[in-house]
Amino acid sequence: MPVGKLTFEDVAMTVNVPEGTRIIEISEKIGAGITYGCRAGECGTCLTHVVDGAENLSDPSALELRVLKENLAGRQDRLACQCQILGGAVTVRPG
Repeated sequence: MPVGKLTFEDVAMTVNVPEGTRIIEISEKIGAGITYGCRAGECGTCLTHVVDGAENLSDPSALELRVLKENLAGRQDRLACQCQILGGAVTVRPG
């Protein structure tokens, strides 16, 4: 199974994660500062800025795109409860 590296800038921590892992799952485990409400992609509280490695994340779903638009998110912002690591290296910080 492919493995990726996920770095959280706010806590200066990098972890190896299996392909398909959602960012919010690791954020919870290590105590990073990404907050969340619903975990279903509808509230937008887990807005996360992708500093580097956006190409190593899953494509946003129609639901995620709608919520990002409603929250006036930037081009490098994603919902941590929705996007998955596909491999490679990804660096994020709370949005």
